[in-house]
Amino acid sequence: MSDLAGKVAVVTGSARGVGKAIAQRYARLGASVVVNYSSDEQNARRTVEEIEAAGGDAIAVQADIATPAEIDRLFATAVETYGSLDIVVANAGLEIVDEPVLDATEEQFDRLFAINSKGAFFTLQKAAKLLTDGGRLINIGSSSTVSPVPGTGLYSSSKTASRQLVRVLALELGPRNITVNTILPTVIAGAGVFTQVTEGDEFHQVNAGMRPLGGRPGTPEDVADAAEYLAGDLAAWVSGQALLVSGGAVQ
Repeated sequence: MSDLAGKVAVVTGSARGVGKAIAQRYARLGASVVVNYSSDEQNARRTVEEIEAAGGDAIAVQADIATPAEIDRLFATAVETYGSLDIVVANAGLEIVDEPVLDATEEQFDRLFAINSKGAFFTLQKAAKLLTDGGRLINIGSSSTVSPVPGTGLYSSSKTASRQLVRVLALELGPRNITVNTILPTVIAGAGVFTQVTEGDEFHQVNAGMRPLGGRPGTPEDVADAAEYLAGDLAAWVSGQALLVSGGAVQ
């Protein structure tokens, strides 16, 4: 396992789902963790309580990452509380699926791009200004940016911008030994619009058949595994990359 003792990590959108799994993993590895939430204070507080009960250190900070000034406040609170910033995971996002391009509305476009594109951009930009040399920036993207899926045109478009941003930031921040990478999860049971997916339902059975490894959809812990790797010393020579976490599915 990676050793993150003494590190400070901020994980946006970590009140539940993938973000929560990553925050809990980093805390178990020794990092002090800032659990960010936009509106779900109850689950954010619960995440912090669970981390503390397991012997970890965490605080919850409300900030809407669609608003750059609130991102500033989030990072300022992290540095004020813990003294530094070593790992930032831009996880907060919004999903709309099963929405054909021809049916997408301007309101939906504005909502998704405000969080998935603008929010991710300023999260990574502002984090880079405060991150310690040798730090880690990790963006949580989507496998739909690799494999087109009907009904995800608006969503995958909004997630594509941050993928390209990661590639450019990796070049710009390389001289400071900061790595910048993207994780591209497939369908994750228990996260986003798939929060209610259960072992025996029809969606689970169909989706599991698309995964050569394990015959199941992904879990938040699968993504946390990738986030652990990219945050640790073993990934010190890995930057500007997109890691597909899909159970072997490539299409």
